[in-house]
Amino acid sequence: MEKGNIHTEGKILNAILRLAFPIIMTNVLQTMYQLVDTFWLGRLGANAVASVSLSFPILFLVVSLGGGLTLAGTVIVSQHKGANDQRMVNYAASQTVMVIFFTSILLAVVGYYAAAPLMKLVGAGNEILNDSVAYFKVSSWGFIFMFMFFVYQSLMRGIGNVMIPMYIVLGTVLLNLVLDPLFIFGYGAIPGYGVAGAAVASIFTQAISAFIGLFILFRGKRGIKIKFFHMKPNFPWVKNLFALGLPSSLDQSSRAAAMTAMVMLVTSYSSDIVAAYGVGARILSLVIVPALGLSIATTSLVGQNIGAGRMDRAEKVGDLSTLMAVIGLTVLGMLLFFFAEPLTRFFVPDDPEVIKEGATFIKIMAPSFGLLGVQQVLNGVFNGAGLTKVSMLISICALWVARFPMAFMLSNKTDLNYEGIWWAFPVSNVIAAIIAFSYYKSGSWKVNQPQLL
Repeated sequence: MEKGNIHTEGKILNAILRLAFPIIMTNVLQTMYQLVDTFWLGRLGANAVASVSLSFPILFLVVSLGGGLTLAGTVIVSQHKGANDQRMVNYAASQTVMVIFFTSILLAVVGYYAAAPLMKLVGAGNEILNDSVAYFKVSSWGFIFMFMFFVYQSLMRGIGNVMIPMYIVLGTVLLNLVLDPLFIFGYGAIPGYGVAGAAVASIFTQAISAFIGLFILFRGKRGIKIKFFHMKPNFPWVKNLFALGLPSSLDQSSRAAAMTAMVMLVTSYSSDIVAAYGVGARILSLVIVPALGLSIATTSLVGQNIGAGRMDRAEKVGDLSTLMAVIGLTVLGMLLFFFAEPLTRFFVPDDPEVIKEGATFIKIMAPSFGLLGVQQVLNGVFNGAGLTKVSMLISICALWVARFPMAFMLSNKTDLNYEGIWWAFPVSNVIAAIIAFSYYKSGSWKVNQPQLL
């Protein structure tokens, strides 16, 4: 075991906090990209914002694929790191970079040439079709840089190095504040590209972050050294990466699809109810950020301790992370419960009906946020053990077996009406937490781990 490695020895709480806080801050910073884009595009008009908004579901599905594969890299690297096998850490990292690079090129080409039919498929009208296609085409070439940074970020998380990725994201977000208006509106000799300018600005920042990340990996001074001769395709290894990564990709994709399906239920009601749902969904997306940060930190720590042969410590990580999620997110939920009305008023200040219904939605969801955290953290445990299929099945059960059918039945077949959709969220959180916790306490995750190459 590596002497002085706080991830496999020492105080578990310190290890969790040192990993989780920078990851949470990085996730918060990454959400700033969308906010900055929306702010500047809003100066072009509602159609500009709508053009980009239509692209988000498709872009999210693409990001889900990359996110799943890079998570597999995190799991494999973390276990080799825990085993103190630096040669396999470097080899696994090199193979992961190679796979993600070629995957990103494929997705970039497909995205570019499929932009027009995809935008028509999601319902782009004539008034926004050209802008949405232009934005998506430019964004497609950015997949290459975006995925290269994602893989760097995931590999660093696998060995517990999370501060540098956070600083890189902070720098690129600040740069994006300047580049967005520059490329959207133009200045001097630089022409304005309108809606597509937001994508151009993102490509610049993504390219910078990707090159910095790859430079660090090739230089090998931060715990991982990738080499070109390790990138020769090892097909059994690549197959293993996809076997680990695709369930995670499907997990994330199913979340996007489930949220889309819930929106379809809500849109059958008045615009006030749709707006109230939108406010509640924003609050939920903010709560997910710390839950995911804690989950990713748990994945890295569990993976490293399993690699080090410290299954007892891996279980203690799971226990403590679960307790932190329950307490932290329950407290956050209670705060949101009591401040539900002023929060809703912040988003929609001049509509009493939306404020009332939005606050009701938040109050119904908020008490179950601790249980949402339980599911997310335990999914992190299962991912760290290489059981990404288990995490996927729990998420699909929560979203597609519980939440959506329940929302449909309660809103259409009971007197709850649209509030039935609100109640489907906490009930599905309870069900998912019970399933995840039951599997965790059964101990099956400790004996059914796949053999990683």
